[in-house]
Amino acid sequence: MSLGVSRPRPRLDRDNRAFWTGGGEGKLMICRCGDCGQWLHPPQPVCRACWSENVAPQPVSGRGTVDSFTVNHQPWMPGLAVPFVIARVALEEEPAIYLTTNIVGCPVEDVAVGDAVHVMFEEEDGIFFPLFEKDA
Repeated sequence: MSLGVSRPRPRLDRDNRAFWTGGGEGKLMICRCGDCGQWLHPPQPVCRACWSENVAPQPVSGRGTVDSFTVNHQPWMPGLAVPFVIARVALEEEPAIYLTTNIVGCPVEDVAVGDAVHVMFEEEDGIFFPLFEKDA
């Protein structure tokens, strides 16, 4: 789903690079503590649960649930295609991990809280933005 304009480009660093580039291999990469198993997002070098530095990105299923959403009708910049859905998606592996994203591939009026969704990626200059589609 192209918004009609370029998305803001994140600044890649050693902590977030796997999250923003994993889509090139079709993988949604989320950091996980190797000591206590805690999932961590946004990516960070130290586990907030046990303070371990044994943290590394791991692929997740890419499945989740729409926790909340809004439909944007305001063209905030020239060329921005509206309307579009901005959603908070709870990941299947850890429902306390949320991604703020777009729901694509369906009319905005078909999105509802509780919808099962799966990740897909939109690539822009080597950055793979995780977007979600409703499950069939």
